[in-house]
Amino acid sequence: MVKNNFLKRINKYILMYLGLAIVFFFILIAIFAPFIATHNPTDINLANVLAEPSKTHFFGTDELGRDVFSRVIYGTRISIFVGFVAVGISVIIGLFFGLVSGYFGGLVDTLIMRFVDIMLCFPAFFLILAVITFLEPSVTNVMVVIGLTSWMGVTRLVRAETLSIKTRDFVTAAKLQNISNVKILVKHILPNVITPVFVAATLGVAGAILTESALSFLGLGVQPPTPSWGNILTAGKDNITFAWWLSVFPGLAIFITVLGYNLLGEGLRDLLDPKISKK
Repeated sequence: MVKNNFLKRINKYILMYLGLAIVFFFILIAIFAPFIATHNPTDINLANVLAEPSKTHFFGTDELGRDVFSRVIYGTRISIFVGFVAVGISVIIGLFFGLVSGYFGGLVDTLIMRFVDIMLCFPAFFLILAVITFLEPSVTNVMVVIGLTSWMGVTRLVRAETLSIKTRDFVTAAKLQNISNVKILVKHILPNVITPVFVAATLGVAGAILTESALSFLGLGVQPPTPSWGNILTAGKDNITFAWWLSVFPGLAIFITVLGYNLLGEGLRDLLDPKISKK
């Protein structure tokens, strides 16, 4: 009986485990990129331009003779780093506004949520494009802009959870003991809202990776010669008819990474939501 329940649980969350394995795999690639890459990703070899995949160059070479395999490997670092930092910024902002809005309510809640509504009126990617256009394209600017334009969903999620939690007995008891609002928010409410935020952050990393790749593809993100999946795809666009590997390999890297984070996020949501996990 115990064995059957264990197998049933494994089968239920098998996609989550697959997503976790993919995420862990790409994190390891990012960490050990210098040991995995077979060439320097920025070395130019004009005598070996647009070479097809081979034993020497697993993913072929680009229009400047650079090894695509090594550039994809190092591009993993950029994508993971941008995803984590951008989501970290959005989570910090979203937690702050969500907690304050939900806990204090009234005019504070109205002002914050109307500002959130205004921000949500603008399509996220076009808002990012509008801001990044006025800044110098760089990894730092990409991370900051993505983080500053993607906190609204976290705010609404945290606010909804806070509205529910602040009416519970343990919060009421804390107020009767004259505990400060800051301590109540940090010690009593924050630990109870962090779980759904963690799930949202996992899904948010996938979105940040896609956004960074799109910006780099358009030339507004990571700038050459720094390798990025997006700027590798730009070279692929220009040589799509006779250098398929420039589009296929970075495209697969983006697809598999985003799929991994989505599977992990969906699985964690099902696992941590008591209503779903009991089904």
